Amino acid sequence: MKKKIATAMALLFYAVLATAQTAYPVKPVKLMVGAGPGGGTDIGTRIVAQKLSQLWGQSVVVDNKSGAGGNVGLEVVSRAKPDGHTLLTGNVGTQSINPTLYKKLNYNPDTAFVPIGLFAELPFVMAATTSLPVANARELVTYAKAHPGQLSYASSGNGGSPHLSGETFKIATGIDLLHVPYKGGGAAMTDLIAGNVHLLFASVLETSAHIKAGKLKALAIASKKRVSALPDVPTLQELGITGAESGSWLGLLAPSGTPAPIIEKISLSLQQVLAMPDVQQQLLEQGAVAQGGTPADFVALIAADRKKYARIILDHRLSAD
Repeated sequence: MKKKIATAMALLFYAVLATAQTAYPVKPVKLMVGAGPGGGTDIGTRIVAQKLSQLWGQSVVVDNKSGAGGNVGLEVVSRAKPDGHTLLTGNVGTQSINPTLYKKLNYNPDTAFVPIGLFAELPFVMAATTSLPVANARELVTYAKAHPGQLSYASSGNGGSPHLSGETFKIATGIDLLHVPYKGGGAAMTDLIAGNVHLLFASVLETSAHIKAGKLKALAIASKKRVSALPDVPTLQELGITGAESGSWLGLLAPSGTPAPIIEKISLSLQQVLAMPDVQQQLLEQGAVAQGGTPADFVALIAADRKKYARIILDHRLSAD
């Protein structure tokens, strides 16, 4: 009798899990982006959100909440009901850099979120103002060594991935560049186009339109491979510069405590979206690369990049507080 009851309870348990999985989502899903509209994280997120909406038959609404390097938006998600109807797009800055960069966070970065899956890689390009008299990153290094302390690079703020990309490049090449932090990538891009700063490491997704319009010039791709959005721009490695690769990525996360069947459904749905040729093409055209994987793969990526950037932050005593 006990065995029959146990079997019945097990069957009921799995039936409940299956129901929870198939019933989700039962209302619109809020997808938080901890940055303003128009940036790389926002654009990539909207491509995926649109397809998830179609797949689920429920609206997936992108909610932009910028501030403190994305931490304002992350805090909101960390306090949300863990039912899968509030999700987060995380990037290398929010998930791997901020836990070391900020001495105090209003959530625990180790326990507040459940990684669901990666959905895009964002290669970085080293962009320069058009008046800078160099054609590529190799010439830039030569020029910088001949003019020490005279070149500056912009970033979206202290400790963000554009800032750490610049620091990585400085370490790899031994050149002197002045860091000029801005309150957001938009302001940094505007001043770069105006010629008020010389360089900026930013995603191809954010910069390719300005480069193609002749408002900026691309000195190198900072990832290991060329990107189809800027096929004529060589990588740093092709130019003889090693150890300076950088970039970002985008992935979905949920508040801790979200049921495993819901996490699994979102993960499977995300893989379906990334397999769509039009999604892959849209991301490529914007300078991103569709990139999937399991939740475990995403956990490993977050941890590896956190270790990588923590070393730079601690060695240079960087802090955003």
